[in-house]
Amino acid sequence: MPRIPGRTPPPIGETIVKATGDAAARSAPRRGRAWPLLVAMVGLSACTTHPPTADEGAGRPNIVFIMADDHATQAVGCYGSRINRTPQIDRLARGGVRFDRAFCTNGICGPARATVLTGKYSHRNGVLDNSRWFDGRQMTLPKLLRSSGYRTALIGKWHLGSTPTGFDRWMVLPGQGHYYQPDVIEGNLGGETGRRRLSGYVTDLVTDEALRWIDAVGDRSQPFFLMLHHKAPHRNWMPALRHLDRYRDADVPEPPTLFDDHAKRGTAARQQEMTIADHLDEVSDLKARDLDTVLARMTPEQRTRLRAAYREENRRHPQPAAGRARVKWRYQRYLKEYLSCIDAVDESIGRVLEHLDAAGLAENTLVVYTSDQGFFLGERGWFDKRFMYEEALRMPLIMRWPKGGAGGIAADALAANVDLAPTLLDVAGVRVPDDMQGRSLRPILETGRAPDAWRDAVYYHFFEYPGIHAVKRHYGVRTARHKLIHFYHDVDEWELYDLERDPEERRNVHDDPAYADIRDGLRVKLRDLQSEYGDDPARFRASLAPRPIEHDAVGLPVVWKHPPVEKYARDAGTRATDGQHRPLDQYAPRGFNDWLGFRDQPVVGTLSFPEPRALAEVAIHFRHDPAAWIHLPMAVELHASTDGQTFARVTRRTLASPGTDPTTRLVSLDPPDDPVRALRFVATPSASIPRPYPGVGHPPWTFLDEWVVRTR
Repeated sequence: MPRIPGRTPPPIGETIVKATGDAAARSAPRRGRAWPLLVAMVGLSACTTHPPTADEGAGRPNIVFIMADDHATQAVGCYGSRINRTPQIDRLARGGVRFDRAFCTNGICGPARATVLTGKYSHRNGVLDNSRWFDGRQMTLPKLLRSSGYRTALIGKWHLGSTPTGFDRWMVLPGQGHYYQPDVIEGNLGGETGRRRLSGYVTDLVTDEALRWIDAVGDRSQPFFLMLHHKAPHRNWMPALRHLDRYRDADVPEPPTLFDDHAKRGTAARQQEMTIADHLDEVSDLKARDLDTVLARMTPEQRTRLRAAYREENRRHPQPAAGRARVKWRYQRYLKEYLSCIDAVDESIGRVLEHLDAAGLAENTLVVYTSDQGFFLGERGWFDKRFMYEEALRMPLIMRWPKGGAGGIAADALAANVDLAPTLLDVAGVRVPDDMQGRSLRPILETGRAPDAWRDAVYYHFFEYPGIHAVKRHYGVRTARHKLIHFYHDVDEWELYDLERDPEERRNVHDDPAYADIRDGLRVKLRDLQSEYGDDPARFRASLAPRPIEHDAVGLPVVWKHPPVEKYARDAGTRATDGQHRPLDQYAPRGFNDWLGFRDQPVVGTLSFPEPRALAEVAIHFRHDPAAWIHLPMAVELHASTDGQTFARVTRRTLASPGTDPTTRLVSLDPPDDPVRALRFVATPSASIPRPYPGVGHPPWTFLDEWVVRTR
């Protein structure tokens, strides 16, 4: 198969120069027309504000904020992509500043979005992981802009659980959203106004709505702020119909670490669950079989075209059964789906830029493009993000402001998504609150150079463990050359990488005597930044040790009418009566996956005693974690039998949802009055997840742990 042409590394394009020395000085800000518009596609940050004069205030830029989801810098042309082309993003970079060292501060969707909104680290804005909902009562970038005279709107992905606040108009995708026929929730300052299902491809649809809103704003004497958030290229990757054949006969270059064995990395790298070999889904991710499941949401025309395209591709290039050939096949299918989704995002950016040009708004428009974090594209054999390793930590960040910013510059100053809210406030002439933790990038935007006393390290802290993909909790610092990481919680391991000598982070030099001074200096820097930002990791070191529970059913087997789902069924017969209650959620990694998980049917468990017993207490532990689609059962019944054969209901409890935060609930059931030979409980889930929880309309999960029985 033909190979996709490789790209030379940055700087990209003949007009982009590195912002060092005289080169930065030569790229003076360009001045021009006063029509306002600021297009920003990333997050925002804090720093010194440049208040506008009375004359300047009338021409303040509007803001259009466009953010992709999981777009890796390795798949952006102007960042040196070897695997695809992004002509519209490259166009943006040629006219603006490309930040080559821009990093996220907690590499996962919800926390990254909360940082963009607040200019604060996760431990300050409250969204530590994807299970937490955003508290919309706190001060945010759109609220500050709106109070200063901006009109505000949010179109696209939200993924923060709560109702958006601070926006005059919003239209968001519930949860992750769908690529085809997406459902949307609409609202305004007063809250939700309605829900509907759109027809078409999600990237095109949110772009259409964003451009309509720009046109509808009308009065250009009042600036506006638009956040355009794309679902793409988030999993599960579904190309637009026009891109189905874009990469079909291409051979996407493989990264050199596709078959990395992580021999010189630690436990965290070896115990993750995000490998291309084992953890991509055969149906939803790779479309290798059961196509009707993937295509159920489509219109007849869409279904026909997509089914034909995937069936033909699977016929021509069937998946090998095992070995390296299978990994290579899965890599090619994954990357082609992912890159096809990016093609639509790139086209969307082109539409926005053309719209601004046609409306005469481009000259005083700041366009910022970014992603919520980076992504692994086969490097280390992985997909997904979460780790502080470079591919996931680094995010694209491009800002173009023809009237007030430099053009064609590649800046190497250390930047972070916590900087983005203060940056946009600064550009808009709005005072940056003292409690924002980032720094304004405006000086770099205007000149390409960092001001004196700029930061020399970026701080990172990832919390979502136990969690999907089993990436352990960790924090660390990244400087221009080195990276120090501490993995904690159920491990205590340090890693240090020399990014100049080892850009692929293959060799951990933390214990190398030659790096002792660097290691010690970075540990001091780490403590200093944790103190500056008010982050105390000791707060998040919850014990993994099970809590012993003494009761009289320990060791007795439980017989399940419907067995637990295989992934959550380890030792199913004795797990619920082993005398241990574990404070872990359902995604706990290998060795700790001790909650039992059920779906699609009532949970029915039977416990028999060797002789009749008079009972004093019966209770069962259930898990509630709405972000993971795990809900308490709607009702729990206790049935008893005096002969071990015939059962009669003793009691029934209905349960109300405890809210949005993850928790465990010990559900007590009134025991029978007479001695019994057997007990049976029936936990009945809701038919579907209700609003406003993620996964609305889908069947919920039921997770349980210890079944406690005490005799009189």
